[in-house]
Amino acid sequence: MYLNCHTYYSLRYGTLTPEELVSLAAKNNIKTLVLTDINNSAGLFDFIKACLSHNIKPVAGMEFRQGNKLLYLGIAINNKGFNELNQFITHHNLSQTPLPSKAPHFEHCYLIYPWQQGKTYELKSNEYIGIRAQELNQLVTSPYLHQQHKLVVWQAVTFKNKAGYELHKHLRAIDTNCLLSKVDINKLAKETEWMVPPCKLINAYAQYPTIINTTEELLDTCRFDFDFKSIKNKQIFTSSKDEDKQLLHQLAIEGMDYRYGKDNTEALARIHKELAIIDQLGFCAYFLITWDIIRYSLSREYYHVGRGSGANSVVAYCLRITDVDPIELNLYFERFLNPKRSSPPDFDIDYSWKERDNIQQYIFNRYGKEHVALLGAMSTFQGKSILRELGKVYGLPKEEIDRLVESPEESQTDTISQKIFKIGAMMNDFPNQRTIHAGGILISEEPLTHYTALDLPPKGFPTTQWDMYVAEDIGFEKLDILSQRGIGHIKDCVSLVFKNKGIRVDAHQVASFKTDEAVKELLRSGETNGCFYVESPAMRGLLKKLKCDNYTTLVAASSIIRPGVAKSGMMRQYIQRFHAPTSYKHLHPVMQEQLEETYGVMVYQEDVLKVCHHFAGLDLADADVLRRAMSGKHRSKTEFQRIVDKFFSNCHAKGYSLQLTQEVWRQIESFAGYSFSKAHSASYAVESFQSLYLKAHYPMEFMVAVINNFGGFYQTEIYVNEARRWGAQIHPPCINNSTYLTSIQTNDIYLGFIHIQNLDQYIGQQIEKERAFRGVFIDLHDFIVRTGAGREQMILLIRIGAFRFLKKNKPQLLWEVHLLLGKKEEKHLPQPLFTSHTKQYALPPLTQTRIEDAYDEIELLGFPVSCTSFDLLQTSFKSPLSAQQFPLHIGKKVRIIGQLVCIKYVRTARQQTMNFGTFIDEYGEFFDTVHFPQALKAYPFKGLGTYLILGKIIEEFGYASLEVEKMAKLPIVSDPRNT
Repeated sequence: MYLNCHTYYSLRYGTLTPEELVSLAAKNNIKTLVLTDINNSAGLFDFIKACLSHNIKPVAGMEFRQGNKLLYLGIAINNKGFNELNQFITHHNLSQTPLPSKAPHFEHCYLIYPWQQGKTYELKSNEYIGIRAQELNQLVTSPYLHQQHKLVVWQAVTFKNKAGYELHKHLRAIDTNCLLSKVDINKLAKETEWMVPPCKLINAYAQYPTIINTTEELLDTCRFDFDFKSIKNKQIFTSSKDEDKQLLHQLAIEGMDYRYGKDNTEALARIHKELAIIDQLGFCAYFLITWDIIRYSLSREYYHVGRGSGANSVVAYCLRITDVDPIELNLYFERFLNPKRSSPPDFDIDYSWKERDNIQQYIFNRYGKEHVALLGAMSTFQGKSILRELGKVYGLPKEEIDRLVESPEESQTDTISQKIFKIGAMMNDFPNQRTIHAGGILISEEPLTHYTALDLPPKGFPTTQWDMYVAEDIGFEKLDILSQRGIGHIKDCVSLVFKNKGIRVDAHQVASFKTDEAVKELLRSGETNGCFYVESPAMRGLLKKLKCDNYTTLVAASSIIRPGVAKSGMMRQYIQRFHAPTSYKHLHPVMQEQLEETYGVMVYQEDVLKVCHHFAGLDLADADVLRRAMSGKHRSKTEFQRIVDKFFSNCHAKGYSLQLTQEVWRQIESFAGYSFSKAHSASYAVESFQSLYLKAHYPMEFMVAVINNFGGFYQTEIYVNEARRWGAQIHPPCINNSTYLTSIQTNDIYLGFIHIQNLDQYIGQQIEKERAFRGVFIDLHDFIVRTGAGREQMILLIRIGAFRFLKKNKPQLLWEVHLLLGKKEEKHLPQPLFTSHTKQYALPPLTQTRIEDAYDEIELLGFPVSCTSFDLLQTSFKSPLSAQQFPLHIGKKVRIIGQLVCIKYVRTARQQTMNFGTFIDEYGEFFDTVHFPQALKAYPFKGLGTYLILGKIIEEFGYASLEVEKMAKLPIVSDPRNT
């Protein structure tokens, strides 16, 4: 009789988790329950699992609303009905059309209308009117008194008790963005929407037994069966599973010839072994679909990186899905796919940020929009954001909300604050809004509406309403089609090298890059700025400490740089053991046996699996659940705790001391949440080598490509400095040399118009097109006529020096523009047939200084180009040494001037703040600083700028840095434009 139950997936409305809803039903001995979340089916499968565990029959449904208006309930008679409900809401979501007031015909669903609305309709055989207990008195004067067979019990369930109703009111206030005291009562659930015990409910309808019988009969006819174990992905790529198996075998053997040559017996044996497991587990189509996507992208000359656990597969390597050789790195396939693995595998494929949308569109076109969707995600209410939302609904001023957020323990001094924290604790982890997974795509055998309704986010592609956890629970394997900037700069650099030097570079010849001496030198010296994944200050320092000059060391470095290893202290242990491999003792012989390659340190996710399996005796399925839970990819806290308990009990049974067990567990716990699989690290290392090769041999083109792809670790100014370090001449934008993006001509780099703040994109692109079509610009008038630039746009271009070829200073050019355009913007003039000469004006002498140019550049580009930040200092002090000389002065106190690049914030074991800084000296060279709590407190950072630093040069494993004692931000000359 509970036909209208909500969970918290009725966003900002429901207050119960699916488990809490079902638990309430079980306590009341309810045998059938209908889930009808508002306009979505996101919570259904969690609801079904909970029902099955409590021996309750689950029924699928949906409550349809237009805005806040309740229209009707749809209750699925069977699985086909669930598909109909999903199709209906999906159609309106994707077409962005309102829901009809009267429902269309459904073949396999019941439709329930609310009393006030439903009694005005002529009902079909599968349509009913729901009547609340409070509305029964209206039945006496209604025609439906004699048609009770068309009435059903309507007892909505939205909250558990009065506290739940209070939570509901707060959620509605947040949703409607109004004060709690001003929430419209029509936008709230009825106060009676709690789970009234069946006996009381039946008693309320005692005078109308027909209504009770009709409700029970309706529920008896409903059934929803679901197989959680079967694979839901597209099952066949060709025309049959046998044909899929044959095609995959053929492609793998052909790929082996490309990767290993025809006579590699080790690779052949590995391929046959993998193909048997792939076929046994039913993943042939999954591999072939991924291959098909790669085939398409290669045909478009798109670069990609295949990574994640999929890189453990030799078959994937032979199909060119990945570029990591699993045999070279001794990667075992079972990490990616094995009969005992508790979770499905997935491939992570990275594309350039410019090309990913095209790949996604191909997948939708190739496999059909009914069968393809982006994977959804769920954004939840968390911590500080909850306090801010609740503070707003109470009308608190911003200052008071900030105080609640920043000092929660000191803020609970009044009734309102206490209420905010109480309600906030109740709604913590509640779903807030449905969003999109970073890159997940599902390709299903059956239409996706068999499993979910679909949303249409701003991205423009249909998206599932549930997330990756539900997808995995019900048998989907996702494909991750991701984007990153690193791939873009590799492809763009190859194009720039051909354009600027006429040289064709094959960026996929990674095997030769690994042995290239120039690449090795960049790695050893930490000259990696701009290179994918290895450019951060911490990574550059780690490469120097490891004296890294080979692929395997870089693979390890790519994983141990992750926060977990550093936090546990094992990164330092690894470096020490790397330099002195005989100086340490393993915790236990099993650790030595399993972790010998990594000096007894857990570096990769595989190491967690091996330790859990061989040291603690967990089977591989449990070990994988443990790894995934620590990585945030497994939701069940109960299951996680069961495995943790098993880990400790197994270790106790093996006779290990509690101290040993706790230390091993500490390392696992602090490490696993941030770790990479070895294959993942190897994939990143491959891309790093591609970047490193291009930087080593074509540094200026490489830095232009990095600048044009944005999104690196550093700001554009740092990459411009790097290009200058490698011999480039840097020029501000120029209308006769620059393009919209930054460009290079031999050794001259012209910054692109895209970098000029507030310049219209159209004008920036039109300059390039017009120049290509009609040649260079002659003067201001010629430029204005041909581009249609208005006065404001002309002022920006003049101030950045884009007309410097005219040999006139900026004040002169600004006067000319005002004389040409006057006070109003000039409309775009028609192109003249012949070149005309403009009237020349005589102007008094006007001047422009170098400092003024620098300030114009800082304002419009964000950094100076015609000089450096050091040229703007008021002081004449010069550093007595450069950063490159640090290794020659270890242990000495020095003074040096540095331009701040970035800061890393760290909490010590005593919860004190310390910083690590990165600076550029006046020669453009990087150096790193350490700021311990005492020195930092006395001499804190004061924002970006140039600092005079006093400190001692220290060294760790051959890596020199500066331990700061004192520091002061240096003043710069005042802006002469303001005088």
